[in-house]
Formats: sequence, structure tokens, C-alpha cells
Amino acid sequence: MATKTLFNDFDDLLDICWDNVFKAVFARDTEDSRTALSSLVSAVIGRELEVLDILANEPAPESTRDRLVRFDINCRTKDGEPIDVEMCLNPDKFEPVRLEFYAAKLFVGQDIRGTTKTYNDLKRTYQIAILANGTFFADGDFFHSFEYYDPVRGISLGGRTRILTLELSKVDEVARKPVEEMGNSEFWAVFFRYHKDPGMRAKINKIAELEEGIAMAGGVLLNISRDEVERARLLSEYKGAVDFQSKVNQAKIEGRQEGRVEALDLIAKGYTLDDIKRELETRG
Repeated sequence: MATKTLFNDFDDLLDICWDNVFKAVFARDTEDSRTALSSLVSAVIGRELEVLDILANEPAPESTRDRLVRFDINCRTKDGEPIDVEMCLNPDKFEPVRLEFYAAKLFVGQDIRGTTKTYNDLKRTYQIAILANGTFFADGDFFHSFEYYDPVRGISLGGRTRILTLELSKVDEVARKPVEEMGNSEFWAVFFRYHKDPGMRAKINKIAELEEGIAMAGGVLLNISRDEVERARLLSEYKGAVDFQSKVNQAKIEGRQEGRVEALDLIAKGYTLDDIKRELETRG
């Protein structure tokens, strides 16, 4: 049976790994977006889940007000399980501990007050991060699921908090597998990694034929990419974020250069290292 065409070779797609585009695809109040989001979290977590609603978070899919906020998707399943999903285009080196912090906030954010409530009423929570660039874990696996356990005895605490990561930089070998040999999480990883590559469109189309959620997400992405107004808005939003990041980094570089010049000047004047440290601290 011929593969249905989702993307043509000439389709100029926006990059779904831009976090604002990611949210625009998955956080819309439409059946396609909700189906795609349910499919994604089910594939990552490893069991069928239905996203019931997306909780209030900023900025909204249509907002350009705040370029400094992460475009995460905070949602809840039909069974009340809190899930936070985010695309990280250029994660920081502290990303793992950051994920631990927000997984904890997600877990303790549940309300178990009331005379009939106990700790057993706490639902399982999931912090999902798709890491578009960089390598964070030493092995070659792109997918990791973290939870509390005793590493010496290999005993799980049986806790209800999980951190799940997809490192897209490790997906190249997976992408060489026949589609029929891939699992659902691999489908999504290959889609995120290669959707803009014209040479991979046939494989992406075949994946979309097998995975309804990816077909839905791809369709939303295609519509956004073809909509001139929406495309211009998302590109402007991305440009603003990159410009801000570049200015911050440039300021850091200039600050380090200025500090080196000042230190060399103090060394020339006979200052000790302790004297230089105190002097630079007083200058702020």
C-alpha cells in the first residue's frame, strides 16, 4: 500500500523544535492538537493516556508578550495526573537539575487538603523534556526515565514522580532503522529530529501513516507553516528570543574581557591575587 503524503519535498516547514512553534502545535484548543499531545505523552510515558485539559500557563499559544518564558505545556490527564511537557531547543548545562526542581514543584502543587484526603491521593506526575541539542547523559540512548530508587540495592521507592527525557542528538542511529522496527517513542523522536529534512520526508510520511498523533501534529505544523500571518508571528517571536539571548551572552563576553584588562592593570601595579580579587569586588 502506498504511503500517504503528509509532507512534500518542497514544504518549507517551521522548526517544531523552536519552543514557541512546539507550543503552537500542541497547545491549541482543537481535536488535532489534543490528539497529538495525548499521543506524544502516551508514547513517552509508555501507556495510553488521554489529555483532558491544558492548565493555565504563559505565554498563550497566540501571545507574543513575554519572550523570556519557557513555552512549556502544563496539562492534566483524564485521571488527574499532572504532566509538564517542554521542548528545549538549546538546553543549559544545568538542565537535569532544573528538571528535578520543576518535577518537584509539579508534584507538590497537587491539593490534598481536606478531611478525607491522604498522601495516597497524590497522583503520578511526569516532567517531560525534549532536548533538541546537546548531550546530557553518557550512554548512547536517546530516551531516559528517571525515578527515585536505591542505587546500591536496586530497590525502587515506588514514588510517583518521573522525569523523562528525549535527547534528539542521539536519534541518528534510530532513524536508520526500518519504520516497522521502531517503537512509538522512536517515531516521535525521528519526527522531531528530521521533519525539516527533505531527504527524510518519505520516512516521516510513513511514520505519520502508522502513528495518528504524528499525522495530527504534522498537519497542524503544515497549516501554521503555510499561514503567512502565523508564520510571521512565530518567526518574529523566535527572533526576539534569539536577539535577547545574544545580547546577554555578548554582555557576559564584554564583562569578562573588561575584567581581564583590569586584572592585568592591577598585576602591573604589583597587586597580589588576593588584592586583585578584593579590588574587583569593590568595583562591582
